[in-house]
Amino acid sequence: MNDVKLNPKLFDTDVEQLPIRKGYGEGLLQAGKEDERVVALCADLTGSTMTSIFSKVFPNRFVQMGIAEQSMASVASGMAAMGKIPFFASYAMFSPGRNWEQIRTTICYNDANVKIGGAHAGVSVGPDGGTHQAIEDIAITRVIPRMTVIVPCDALEAKKATIAAAKMIGPVYIRLAREATPIMTTEETPFEIGKAQYFFRPKGDVQVAIIAIGALVFNAIIAAKDLEAEGINVAVMNLGTVKPIDQEAVIACAKAAGAVVTVEEHQIAGGMGSAVAEVLAVHQPTPIEFIGVHDIFGQSGEPNQLIEHYGMGVSHIKDAVRKVFGRKGK
Repeated sequence: MNDVKLNPKLFDTDVEQLPIRKGYGEGLLQAGKEDERVVALCADLTGSTMTSIFSKVFPNRFVQMGIAEQSMASVASGMAAMGKIPFFASYAMFSPGRNWEQIRTTICYNDANVKIGGAHAGVSVGPDGGTHQAIEDIAITRVIPRMTVIVPCDALEAKKATIAAAKMIGPVYIRLAREATPIMTTEETPFEIGKAQYFFRPKGDVQVAIIAIGALVFNAIIAAKDLEAEGINVAVMNLGTVKPIDQEAVIACAKAAGAVVTVEEHQIAGGMGSAVAEVLAVHQPTPIEFIGVHDIFGQSGEPNQLIEHYGMGVSHIKDAVRKVFGRKGK
């Protein structure tokens, strides 16, 4: 873990927790300070998306669009055409959910330099229920040509991802969770769009690799640590950028381990696991198990209960590792 300078309190019971979406707000503010072309738009969810951090400092560079996500995408595209670097945010269920066609046609088709923040993604939105739990957003964004898709694992990585998105040219989708989640990284942890990182390495040779994204990277690390005590050596890779996927790292990871488990708070179909499987099917056929939502909608409940109910808890990850480990060599 030391090579990526992770939080030394990662395994402590009092590890600090912050909402990943807060990192977006702080990163947006920093990007705005560094480049006056950065502007922000929001769809009546300024506080929920943490766009309020930017709007309070730069009110003249902020536009409140109201509940009009489709118009917001089109306005942002127009701003980009005029040389601005627009960031717009809403709940992921509504953006990129409701305005997918505008994102596809007015932004990506035109290769507009627009950045999209999708907050409250995953079932961990909790009591808001299935209508507000975006568990299809990775699938619908990564399929659009020219789109970059980033899924930060914690608030610090979200801040770095937002700053990095402002500096690159082209459409970017940043997926953000609502609940406070453990801080795994530090200010010194490197981040680069398109690059994966190992967040956990066993003491011995790797027997199974977990590739994870978002807040569930933490569950993956805890599972790997537990399994090491059982005699199964598991490495955990944080695939912070789903598109463009770090093919070289994914292939090398699978080749070294010989078995893979993907972990995401998203539908299994079309998500990060599908992207990994697409790479491995061509370059390194490998036994693989998928942790995620199995073709059903979300529901109301407490965040941690929903993670367990939909089979994304630590115990489920360990079971998937044991299963795929048993398939090796067959």
